[in-house]
Amino acid sequence: LEMSSLSVEYAEGHSFLCAVFEVPNEGLSAIISDGSQTGNWIPSQAFLEREEEFEIVMVPYEEVESVDDIGPSDDIAAVVSEKGTITDGSEGVDYDRDGDSDEDGNGDETIPSIKTSSKSGIICRRSTDEAYLSQWGKDHFQKQYLDYGVKTIWGWDENSGLRPCPVYLRHCVLASWNSDNVGCEWSSVDDENGGMCYNSFLDETFLVDRKTTVREYLKQFREIMTLEPPEELKERYGG
Repeated sequence: LEMSSLSVEYAEGHSFLCAVFEVPNEGLSAIISDGSQTGNWIPSQAFLEREEEFEIVMVPYEEVESVDDIGPSDDIAAVVSEKGTITDGSEGVDYDRDGDSDEDGNGDETIPSIKTSSKSGIICRRSTDEAYLSQWGKDHFQKQYLDYGVKTIWGWDENSGLRPCPVYLRHCVLASWNSDNVGCEWSSVDDENGGMCYNSFLDETFLVDRKTTVREYLKQFREIMTLEPPEELKERYGG
């Protein structure tokens, strides 16, 4: 089956690189409060319905402010160690930041540090079938999934053979490329000069088997990047 999308899950000792953006709060969240807007954040009903299969949570993140002694953007990916791990049951991004020094006297090359500031933001995290049923009920699950022959949302294990939805994967690849290469067209999966976010997505995102990276998968199935989304989704899934 080629129908998986993308989400994240907590993995102790690891992190991932992504784009963070601000959107108007109206319609996305509600506040449980004493009237002074000081209470806990919760997603609005409209937001829950839009992303119904996920757990929508507020999580901490570190905003990259600068990278010491780094040149062009196509070199920045070197500052992040290659110790990624799977972050969800379909696809995930996982990055472990390493290094805080310069070249030493022996001529051994070490990795410069990333300067960050801590903030918090909203993310759609992996959930469970049980949570979905509790939130939306059996009838809704029947209508949205069982009627189409899909018996589980999150129950795909490493040996299930589940693969990414090709058009959506293409969209994610182009989006990660465009975050680092504004105005430059994507050319080939063999091009490793895409920048920090792009290389993170390709090399630290894994399929359901927890072994195959997106870059490896695209090299095996190069036709994916030539696919065009349906006409009604061209703008939404255009990267």
